[in-house]
Amino acid sequence: MIKKIKATIFEKIIFVFLILLAIFALSFTIIIKNKCLFIKEINLQKINFEKPENIAILNVECGNVIIELYPELSPNAVKRFKKLIKSNTYNNVAFHRVIKNKLVQAGDIEFGKKNNLDYGKIGTGKSGLGTIKSEVDNEFDFKKGSVGLARSLKYDTEDSQFFIILEDEPLFEGEYTPIGKVIYGIEILYKIKYSHKSEYVLRPDFINTFKMLY
Repeated sequence: MIKKIKATIFEKIIFVFLILLAIFALSFTIIIKNKCLFIKEINLQKINFEKPENIAILNVECGNVIIELYPELSPNAVKRFKKLIKSNTYNNVAFHRVIKNKLVQAGDIEFGKKNNLDYGKIGTGKSGLGTIKSEVDNEFDFKKGSVGLARSLKYDTEDSQFFIILEDEPLFEGEYTPIGKVIYGIEILYKIKYSHKSEYVLRPDFINTFKMLY
């Protein structure tokens, strides 16, 4: 007859500890893999917008980012931006330049499309619509969430690329054309993939869809 050996209290404690450790490790793995886990979904039906015709919805991996556009501030830039949005041109375009907790940039529709990504040229692509003049004369505070058109080192070279800042950038005032501001969902942009070694991202995140509310 086999005699049963009772576990000591210490052995029981060790056993429970190992189980808890395994549960913690599994939970931690799930959280790490699901970067969108704690992002709250935005219900557009519950929001009353003053100017719904100027509301743009940027959909990315973790949800919707709601942007209010300012045509009274930068009429030509916003007109270009709306045209590209309404034609679905930004869909499947990469966030090719990301600075952690500072800035995300996308909109290279020539070299940044998901199925036609060109790492050697991304950031230099054109829309085919030509460049537009910089609109930097009106006073605008580049606070966190501000959206602007990117340009080269020269003024009047704005095209399709845009950036969203994730912290206040007072030095951007008078340097870049402002087109709007994120009013809901800015926390989603902090989840956009970035590189520790470079501003330009290898295997970047993409815009799913970009559309106007109306």
